[in-house]
Order: sequence, then C-alpha cells, then structure tokens
Amino acid sequence: MKIVSRAVKGSNRLAKLRQELSREARQRLKWFDYYNTHSHNARLTCRYFGITPQTFYRWKKRYDPAHLDSLEAHSRRPKHVRKPTWTVTEVKVVLALREEYPRWGKDKLALLLKERGYTLSVSMVGRILSYVKRRGILKEPVSNYVSTGKRQKNRPYATRKPKDYQARQEGGIVELDTLDIRPLPGVVLKHFTAHDVVSKWNVLGVYTRASATTAAGFLDTLMRRMPFPVKAIQVDGGSEFQAVFEELCRQRCIKLFVLPHRSPKLNGGVERAHRTHTEEFYEVTDSTFEIADLNKGLSECERVYNTVRPHQALAYLTPLEFLEKQRKEVRCH
Repeated sequence: MKIVSRAVKGSNRLAKLRQELSREARQRLKWFDYYNTHSHNARLTCRYFGITPQTFYRWKKRYDPAHLDSLEAHSRRPKHVRKPTWTVTEVKVVLALREEYPRWGKDKLALLLKERGYTLSVSMVGRILSYVKRRGILKEPVSNYVSTGKRQKNRPYATRKPKDYQARQEGGIVELDTLDIRPLPGVVLKHFTAHDVVSKWNVLGVYTRASATTAAGFLDTLMRRMPFPVKAIQVDGGSEFQAVFEELCRQRCIKLFVLPHRSPKLNGGVERAHRTHTEEFYEVTDSTFEIADLNKGLSECERVYNTVRPHQALAYLTPLEFLEKQRKEVRCH
C-alpha cells in the first residue's frame, strides 16, 4: 500500500496554487519568500527587488500565506460611481446631430446644441458620445479611403508593433525601407536597405522601381544574406510592402510590423543607414549607374559595412565581430 503524507499533499497543492497565480502575483510571492528567508528584513527585500517600502508593506498587509490569491491585484473601480445626469432627450439630440455630422467632435456639437436650446458642456457631450458608442447605438460611417493622404487601416497580415515587443537578439526586428536615388536627370532608382536593429547588419539592393514584386525579391535576398534567422520585419505603409510581399512574409511565418502614418523616426535605424550608404557609396562611387554595375558596387559596400566598418553603436565593433562575440558568450553560458 502506497502512503502519501499530508506534507507531500500540501506541497503539491501549494505548487499547483503557485502555477495558477498571475505573473504579477508570482513576483509578489517571491518578495515574501525572500523576506522570510532573510531574517524578515524588509529594507533588504525592497532593495533586492527594486520596490518601495510603501509598496511592500501594502502587499504585506494583504498577504495571507493560506490564500495565495490574496496577492492578486484587486479592481480599482470606485465603490461609488457617479451616475449619468443627462436625460434621454439629450442623448437622442446628441445622437441625431452626430449622425447628421459624423466627422464632427464634441466641441462643434456642443455649439450646435447651444443654438438649439440645450446647454450641455463639451465634456458632457463627450460622455454622451462615449456612452452611445459603448452601447452600440452610434454607428460610425465606413471610410472609403479615397484620400491619398490616408492609408487603408486593415491589412491581411501586417500589424502594428506591440508596445512591449522588443528585439533582444539579432533578427528580432529588421527595419526595411526604400530610398530614391536620382543619379542623372530624369532617372529615379529605388534603393532598398534591410537593417537589423541589434547587430546593425545591413543588406542592400537597388532596383528600377519599388513594387510589391521587387520588394518580395529583395526579401528573398535579405533572407539569404542575413547570417541569422529573421523573426520580424518592420516597414512603413508603402504599397511596395503590401500584396505579394505581405503574403510572402505570412508564408514564411515572419512577423510584419507596419508603422503609423508619417512616423519615420520609428524606423530610425534604417533611416540612418540610408544616410551612411548615400555618403559612403553613392556620393563617391564612379559607377555607370547601370543596375548591374550599381548592385555589384553595393555588394562590396555591404561587405565593408558588415565586416570592416567599426560601428560606434556596437562599441566600435563591426557587425560580424559583434555577432561572433554574442555567440561566444552564449556558448560560455
């Protein structure tokens, strides 16, 4: 007969309860495990975990060792919430005006309401609009996207980069962008740069036009020339990074992040690389500016950039030296 002690059962139950806790609650539990094993020294615990004493003591007051869920965050919703003071008639009037002028905000609507005898503050109109949107009463018009200043919001695969997503190793985010090259009057070439934000490794190419097909071809090129797997690519909203290019990223399971409209600063790495390649190649090359000749020169420029040129951002290592150093550290650990 197998006999299982109560202590073993209790430890198994405690381990199961720990797994059911949220990440934040498990972190708070570590505070008190450390606190209990270090002579109940609260100040030492706060310094070790980088928290304030006020935070520690607030959770210490809540903590019940018999109920680990006491470390879960509680709702901060006030017990007494202010009730709406508007009337049904005012809601109907605001709703009717907003449906008549669907692009007008609360400020303009408040002025119109005043002219019609309703003295509602701007903030009150805003709260009514939020209320009817939340209830699904207000139906916003479907945008036609006919303006060239706007880009279509819905993409079949590309998404906005999450705020908490960071490239922690090479290939985590590769910024991709194009640059117009005008070597001769009436001649416009499209230069592509792929820039890895961690290792600063670059892949270069030049084409006669920037279309989704040429961008897809450049994607094949950068996948071959990058000495590590590419997990995510970040692009602007240009049409060359849609259609075939976007579908190819989906097929290869590469995350595709698209930037907000008019925000090149969020692609700062590749924008700075454009300047470097312009100054160190295009402005000093003796190329004929034929595509084949240019790509041959760019291939040598790419080799120098990745294996010879020291980078200040990498403590004056080349991208190749940086990658070799990273791999040595991984092997040592």
